[in-house]
Amino acid sequence: MEIELGKNAFDIDFHPSRDLITAGLIDGNLHLYRYSANVKPQRLLKVRAHTESCRAVRFINDGQAIVTCSPDKSILSTDVETGSAIARLEDAHSAAINRLINLSEATIATGDDEGCIKVWDTRQRTCCNTFAAHQEYVSDMCYASDSMKLLGTSGDGTLSVCNLRRNKVQAQSEFSEDELLSVVLMKNGQKVICGSQTGTLLLYSWGCFQDCSDRFVDLSPNSVDALLKLDEDRIITGSENGLISLVGILPNRIIQPIAEHSEYPVERLAFSHNRKFLGSIAHDETLKLWDLDELLQDSGKTLTSQDTVADGDSDEMDLEISHPKINKGTKRKSESKGTDLNSSGSFFADL
Repeated sequence: MEIELGKNAFDIDFHPSRDLITAGLIDGNLHLYRYSANVKPQRLLKVRAHTESCRAVRFINDGQAIVTCSPDKSILSTDVETGSAIARLEDAHSAAINRLINLSEATIATGDDEGCIKVWDTRQRTCCNTFAAHQEYVSDMCYASDSMKLLGTSGDGTLSVCNLRRNKVQAQSEFSEDELLSVVLMKNGQKVICGSQTGTLLLYSWGCFQDCSDRFVDLSPNSVDALLKLDEDRIITGSENGLISLVGILPNRIIQPIAEHSEYPVERLAFSHNRKFLGSIAHDETLKLWDLDELLQDSGKTLTSQDTVADGDSDEMDLEISHPKINKGTKRKSESKGTDLNSSGSFFADL
């Protein structure tokens, strides 16, 4: 299935229990669609969410609301049923917000263009953690719930590990040769996989974040902008050349290309709530829904078990972080910034 959006989208998210998908567009609009197999998707909502682009979207509160963020530094919560604004924070960050993910039922994390990561508690209605994690834009994040650690990648070429219990940046990798654009946890939390601008996948062992333990250099000559974990041994990758591929991790191999957006860069990938569909967006103004069973039917549903890696995680590991001065070009272009209104404590007040 294809949904013509009319504009390029920056992010998508599936409803946690219903056949709904939302998209944040470059013109600041938020779209919500109902989908089902063999039926043309129906647009339910079109909301002018932000004055600038809508860079990130996530369902929250069991799917009752959608949170969006923007280069205008605002965060908006929108009611799924009515499309009306529930709450808006005009000054969530001091710079353009680039990334948003769910951590738990009551918490989300946001990352901005100056490397700051914030954690928001929707029940306490406040920002509960702030991390000066990077020197450049935060490109992606993922959450290790067992250890309460938030991992981030950045245009400065580093991987960061933020400890939510101690409210500190616990570890940071050395600067890699190019920008890190995407991140997932694999191998039961023992491996961290990062996609880079040159197409190389960097593999880090948990607890040993200073430098990568392995590199997969044969994946793509183009940047790997999106990573989506299928299981502990396989990931789905989206590349700048438009290819969506199924990739095995340790042993590292391309299992097969499974979909494409012609030659348009793939921006985001996501699974539906029942994992029946894979959603993808690219720079072709199209949201595509792929039947996952059909995509994977030739690749096999299971892999042989791989040797496990000893878990090196320890809550006692505390690394002092220094940020050397860098001057690197970034994949994400800068956008205009709003005015600092210093009102972060009021967000979610009406949720």
